[in-house]
Amino acid sequence: MAKQEKFRPLDDRVVVELSDAEEITAGGIVLPDTAKEKPQLGTVVAVGPGKLLDSGHRGEVAVSVGDRVYFGKYGGVEQELNGKDVKILRESEILAKVVD
Repeated sequence: MAKQEKFRPLDDRVVVELSDAEEITAGGIVLPDTAKEKPQLGTVVAVGPGKLLDSGHRGEVAVSVGDRVYFGKYGGVEQELNGKDVKILRESEILAKVVD
């Protein structure tokens, strides 16, 4: 069994686990892997301590672990961590948080 990597993002970075891409269109057409859109929705799995301000204090991060967020299609860095596809984003690259 592979060892689980532990990680903590730095500064105002956020690690988001990507949601699965849609496999069937609204009309019922099954999409092949090559035609699927990159997901722009995910769940926050780790949050950094916040951006270091000029005053020496850390800014508060607006999202927390477990939040579902939307982000830009080309923002951040895609990575595989512990067998899951994640995106490492700056907090400013997050467009919206899903509120229930």
